Amino acid sequence: MITMDDIIREGHPTLRKKAEKITFPVSDEIRQLAADMLEFLHNSQDEEIAEKYGLRGGVGLAAPQVNVSIQMTALLVPDMFDPDAEPLLEGVFLNPRIVSHSVEGVCLREGEGCLSVDRDVPGYVPRHARITVTYNDLDGNSYKKRFSGYEAIVLQHEIDHLNGIMFFDHINEETPFKLEEHTFFLDEE
Repeated sequence: MITMDDIIREGHPTLRKKAEKITFPVSDEIRQLAADMLEFLHNSQDEEIAEKYGLRGGVGLAAPQVNVSIQMTALLVPDMFDPDAEPLLEGVFLNPRIVSHSVEGVCLREGEGCLSVDRDVPGYVPRHARITVTYNDLDGNSYKKRFSGYEAIVLQHEIDHLNGIMFFDHINEETPFKLEEHTFFLDEE
């Protein structure tokens, strides 16, 4: 079981490396890591389990965050507006790539957080409001899907991890709370 002790923190060199592309068929170790990462997200969103093991809530976890520099991310994205609804997005994405995106931007009013960052980083994190992503599943099947809103924000955050980018790299240092033109808060879309 992955715990917070397994998640590396900002400053660790793995978080700034471009992760290696995954080739198929995947190993049993990669399959197990995928299952463990998804289990962590489920556990982190379960109040009882999270409290018992001291887990911070997460909606995405990239393999580099557990010090495995491969292009794999697990996602468990709840509906921000209806926590009792089915997750908006759940699964493991291998070799994800953003192949197109909207001009319109979006950001979270409260900013972003990260399991690998133990401090509050004030400022808006501009993201594309809509993205098209290509990716593989664990069996090597290829997909091309469009995502918008919160799902798009989370996916961009996780894909950044695979490219050695941290969320705070997107915050404007001089004016951290200024919205760029054509960028809106998620709740205003």
